[in-house]
Amino acid sequence: MIPDFLLPLPLAFVFTGVVLQLMLTYADRFLPVDAPNERSLHNRPVPRFGGLAMLIGSALALLLAPGSLAPWLWPVVVLALVSLLDDFVSLSALPRFAVHILTASAFAWGQSVAAVWLPLLVVVIVWMTNLYNFMDGSDGLAGGMALAGFGGYAVLAWFAGDMQVMAVCAAVCGAASAFLLRNLHPASVFMGDVGSIPLGFLAAGIGVVGVQRGLWHSAIPVLMFLVFIADATVTLLQRLRRGEKVWQAHRSHYYQRLVRMGLGHARTARLYFSIMAGCALTAVAIEVSAPALAGGALVAWCLVLTLAGRQVDRHWVRHEASIQEAAS
Repeated sequence: MIPDFLLPLPLAFVFTGVVLQLMLTYADRFLPVDAPNERSLHNRPVPRFGGLAMLIGSALALLLAPGSLAPWLWPVVVLALVSLLDDFVSLSALPRFAVHILTASAFAWGQSVAAVWLPLLVVVIVWMTNLYNFMDGSDGLAGGMALAGFGGYAVLAWFAGDMQVMAVCAAVCGAASAFLLRNLHPASVFMGDVGSIPLGFLAAGIGVVGVQRGLWHSAIPVLMFLVFIADATVTLLQRLRRGEKVWQAHRSHYYQRLVRMGLGHARTARLYFSIMAGCALTAVAIEVSAPALAGGALVAWCLVLTLAGRQVDRHWVRHEASIQEAAS
């Protein structure tokens, strides 16, 4: 018999798979579709409501598993509703960010964090909420990060004896697994903002809850999702340095460059997932055996990713030069 705290995983997998199949069969004409644009790595329209199926599947699983539905999950509902509207009508940046900031502020205030740290915490939560969306642009990438990151959270919550956090993370992993069956290359459905925005919030929100409850060291959430954090943050800083309009769509993330340089969606997803799994396993091993070394492990992985990023930068310069040479 499956323990109550593990029940959300298979339930979310089944519910998400069923809901996604129903949507693809009966509602694909009425739900959002991702049309290729200047940011896209795809050349055909693809449905982008996979995240909605994940949320429905996770919610049903948590409702059916005793004691799993946590009150601090309320921001997920708010962000999902606004993001679903955005998927339909493409809201401007101002109202979206306003909702993100207000939601992050209310959540942070409810976590009994010292007032001096509240502004920084709000910035971190808002950035994590949005960077997950920025990184949802290649087949299998965002779903793979959910599986690795929330899987790591789930293991650590189990070790710490917090079955509520464990159940929530297990539900996310179950939903992500069902979604990945349809999102691995060639993807038949995308996550959409309705999935990536709430997942980004959960990555930060559960990290904060875990730190507040003493489940893990404060460096663990950063290490757990470091691959996405590093790619999105470095890309943003590079675009700021070049004077680009950072709020406009683009294709200059490291994963986008790798796909465009010929690595392709499938191999890029495998490469990123390998690094995601490495970071997550390191986070789990460090927290279980020597939490005081978490900061050092984070620095070490940052150095590894910095070296890898420089290699990609060098190859990208040569790639761009060869394209310009061929065009001339």
